[in-house]
Amino acid sequence: MPSPLRSPLALIGALLLSTSLFASEKRLAEAAFAASVTPEKGNQVLQLRNSHLLEYLFVDVYSAALYAPADIELAQLMSSDASLRLELYYYRSISREDVIKAAWTALQRQYDELTLARLKPGIDQLHANLSDISDGDRYSLTRHQGKLVLRHNEKITFESEDPQLANAYLGIWLSPNGLSEELRTALLE
Repeated sequence: MPSPLRSPLALIGALLLSTSLFASEKRLAEAAFAASVTPEKGNQVLQLRNSHLLEYLFVDVYSAALYAPADIELAQLMSSDASLRLELYYYRSISREDVIKAAWTALQRQYDELTLARLKPGIDQLHANLSDISDGDRYSLTRHQGKLVLRHNEKITFESEDPQLANAYLGIWLSPNGLSEELRTALLE
C-alpha cells in the first residue's frame, strides 16, 4: 500500500505533467508550423520532423520546428550536408541585443577563439540583420546546398554562401553546448 504522502505527490506530479503537456501542445498549435517547406531555389521538400516549446523560468519563450528530408537520420543531420530548416515562433518580445548576447554565449561554449575569430565577420553580418523580436514573430534559418538563409516573418533578411557559418549558427540550437540541451534533444530525437 502506498504511503499517504506518496500518493498525493504522485497525483500532483501527474497533474502537473499533463497540464504542461497540454500547454505545450496548445503553444505548438498556436505556432502553426507547416507540415513541409521547400528551400529557396530548390525543389526538395523538407518535412516537419520535430517541434518543441522552449520555456525559461516557467515562461514560454518560443516554439521551434525542425524540417529535414524524410529519409535522413536526425542524429546525423548536423554532420551531413543535408538541407534543413529551423523555424522559431516567439511568444515574447526580446530585444535584438539579448538575442545577440545569447548567440555569442552559446558560440563561445561551442568553439575555440581561433574558430570564432574566423566566423566573426559572417556572424556580425547576420547579427546586423536581426531586429527586435515581438510576440508572434517568426524567424527561420535554412541551410540548403551550403547556403544559409535567414528569414524574419518570411522576408529574407540575410544570406551567406559560407557553409561553416551555416553549421555554426544552426548549431546554436542543434549542436552540443548550445542554448538548450532539452530543445536540441527534442528536435533531433
